[in-house]
Amino acid sequence: MAEIILHHFDSSPFAEKVRLALGLKNLDWRSVEIPMVMPKPALTALTGGYRKTPVMQIGADIYCDTQRIAVELERRFPLPTLFPWHSEALSMALSQWSDSAFFQPGAGLSMGTNTALPEDILRDRREFFNFLDFATLEEQLPHLYSQFCAQLQLVEGMLDDGRLYLTGDQAGWADILAYFPIWMCRGNIANAGELLQDLPALQAWEQRMRTCGHGRCTKLAADEALAIARNSHSVAVPAVERTAWPRLAENTRVSVTPQDYGAVPVLGQLLCLSHAEVAIRREDPLAGEVVVHFPRRGYIVEAA
Repeated sequence: MAEIILHHFDSSPFAEKVRLALGLKNLDWRSVEIPMVMPKPALTALTGGYRKTPVMQIGADIYCDTQRIAVELERRFPLPTLFPWHSEALSMALSQWSDSAFFQPGAGLSMGTNTALPEDILRDRREFFNFLDFATLEEQLPHLYSQFCAQLQLVEGMLDDGRLYLTGDQAGWADILAYFPIWMCRGNIANAGELLQDLPALQAWEQRMRTCGHGRCTKLAADEALAIARNSHSVAVPAVERTAWPRLAENTRVSVTPQDYGAVPVLGQLLCLSHAEVAIRREDPLAGEVVVHFPRRGYIVEAA
């Protein structure tokens, strides 16, 4: 089986989701360090323009968005599961909560209270995070604190009956979704300790989550990852479901665009379309022919 290659950088909270999933599954993987700011030429050669972090590569199959990455890891490596107690659907629903209601105020606080952030990162995130009004960010801080702390209280409430993890006695993707904004908080929000100090169930669970680890990682250069893509063939099987919207035929030229932020369209030939996934085939001089996979939820698919 082709190796798992994760394109990421250490301080990315979304990459921490996938690193924890690799840890829960005790997997070996290769790490390609990508720039924190644009341009990211090796990454976008693989993705066709998608710039969010992380991206998972397995041969010539490129997986974008942590939702899609989690499902693919589960499909290829089913045990131990990321979805104990048949919690995949619940976890996918929770991803909308964690990525928006929880992450976004945390990102605002990270931008607004972390004075150590370099100017080039701030400049890049001002363009990237269209959900934040950077001109009035200081005035928004009380509201952002209120929203972030409200989500922390939800996590405390999920755990205050004594359970070890959100769905029972085994950590899974639902826990990772609730954990990653807290991981970001610890590293970026100036008064993180104050925000978390009166949440005993959350703090105990947070310590358990830290023991999940990241699996076994070895470094890989970006040009080596591109060579692997060029010398590999996708394992994706064409499948366009007749009930999936929009009604498009296989091989139609389409664009796939995140509907929240970082909304760069990726163009290619439609290969797979269902209620869960969209995948397109595209070619690049550096990466060769690849198939780029996205979750269906949260993405706009249109004929191009």
